[in-house]
Amino acid sequence: QVKLVESGGGLVQAGGSLTLSCLASGGIFDGDLMGWYRQTPGKQRELVATITSYGTTNYTDSVKGRFAISRNDNPSMVVLRMNSLKPEDTAVYYCNLRHTPRPAVNVDFWGRGTQVTVSS
Repeated sequence: QVKLVESGGGLVQAGGSLTLSCLASGGIFDGDLMGWYRQTPGKQRELVATITSYGTTNYTDSVKGRFAISRNDNPSMVVLRMNSLKPEDTAVYYCNLRHTPRPAVNVDFWGRGTQVTVSS
């Protein structure tokens, strides 16, 4: 069973930086997609950034140029470096691992989340 453990959230002033880390253990396969999502009360969880095992990245438009995602595979870890933080980045951030055992079949694993609060 895949286990994801996040760390690095906290309180920061606008314009500041934070780094989130997620350590993955369990049944991880080459090709699994890893990433970060975030959620605020009353809203759906939204994608922040993802990275493939080949290093291909994808970011939501609002964080492009400010956030950077990276990944190590031994041990399996995904890191999100967040710069120039804005109050609207305030959310619970969740680590995600997506396993695709066969085409069009996705199995998602989630961490418990870590709170990021950006004060104005």
